[in-house]
Amino acid sequence: MKNVNEKLDRRKFIGNISIAGVSLAIGMPHITFGSPADAKPALLGGPKAHPASFPSWPIVERPDENALLEALRSKKWGRLNGKAVANFEEAYKNMSGAKHCLGVSSGTSALFTAMGALDIGPGDEVIIPVYTFVATYNVVVLNYALPRFVDTDIESFQVDASQIEKAITPQTKVIMPVHIGGSPADLDTILGLGNKHNIPVVEDACQAPMAEWRGKKVGTLGLTGAISFQSSKNLTSGEGGALLTNDNEFAESCYNFHNQGRHTSDPNDPTSPTRGTNLRLTEFQGNLLLAQMKRFPQQVNHRWENAAYLTSLLNEIPGIQPAKLYEGVTKSAYHLYMFRYDKKEFQDMDRSKFLKSLAAEGIPCSGGYGMLNKEKYVTDLAKNKHYLKVYGEKTMNDWLEQNHCPQNDQLSEEAVWFSQTMLLGSRQDMEQIAQAIQKIRKYAGDLIKA
Repeated sequence: MKNVNEKLDRRKFIGNISIAGVSLAIGMPHITFGSPADAKPALLGGPKAHPASFPSWPIVERPDENALLEALRSKKWGRLNGKAVANFEEAYKNMSGAKHCLGVSSGTSALFTAMGALDIGPGDEVIIPVYTFVATYNVVVLNYALPRFVDTDIESFQVDASQIEKAITPQTKVIMPVHIGGSPADLDTILGLGNKHNIPVVEDACQAPMAEWRGKKVGTLGLTGAISFQSSKNLTSGEGGALLTNDNEFAESCYNFHNQGRHTSDPNDPTSPTRGTNLRLTEFQGNLLLAQMKRFPQQVNHRWENAAYLTSLLNEIPGIQPAKLYEGVTKSAYHLYMFRYDKKEFQDMDRSKFLKSLAAEGIPCSGGYGMLNKEKYVTDLAKNKHYLKVYGEKTMNDWLEQNHCPQNDQLSEEAVWFSQTMLLGSRQDMEQIAQAIQKIRKYAGDLIKA
């Protein structure tokens, strides 16, 4: 294995990098780092591998300021009397290739709207991955449906699609894959199961705007897909979300649900659900999103290219395994750059010490999601009085007993995340991330004692 700190000839680096079957021709520069190759880790008194700062978030430019002022001065701040939300929906629909786009108040609201339009309720079951943000779970239990966890494919961090079918029961009404970190889940398998069992697929694409599966944007391949514009997201308005769909009737049902159960043009529309609420996006958010969309495609490509380069570097380091992309992935949004840390290759240094050492090098990082199925917030559902009334004690105890996800347990102890803003940095930033990890590995024994 080559050490990325070695000074290698430029020509040895120029060529094609293959990431899970996706080839990108990237000319690699001569690798130079900000400190000597034999420098000690920062925790041991050495210089930081990355002394500068990564790009801050959100990015604010004059068009963003103008967009907010334009909405403010219009005196039409809500979508029912303004035009900005409708204009954003049209622009995002065109960008994603979907027939319909509905702006809503958050990514969670988008998923909740989908559940409402599908009339999910007590007695229904929804299949979800265990490695996900809690919102995926919340939108199921808010409807008093039963969430069925499916274990993780540890190599990709995505739901293990090969285990979904055994979770399907006669009560299964939705399969809800999540494109974790902005990388598509195995949609060929998942959509095939949805078709086979006549179960709609609702894509939780909240972290994956503009990610692609076989050339199509995620969120447009199932019945519907949810996108989030929350503060940390790749396209942001602080809060906000959207639903994408190619189904005309479903689009109308979603609009009705998010607008108190009625369409402004026809309150007696037959596609109206029997429930509804107010989940509307504001004109301020709509206009701000329109402004940010002008630079969004370039940012998507920048993250994708930097992630490819970083992966090529980290693949050279024993004990570091970047998340796999499936063969069908033609682009990841890289909301997160995720990899697994094998402590055996770092002299059994605990992940917590690895994360602390990496942070000291000027590399922000986290351990990612945990064991959602084992959190008290989730396990207490088995004692919830409403669930006991609907499902009975035996069913809830059985549900608790079946929530075993061993692959996810392992992943939760090995995962390391970098945020999307780091991928908006330079090639040198990516090189310094790799150098930091190499320093930590070289001096792992000393760091353990420190």
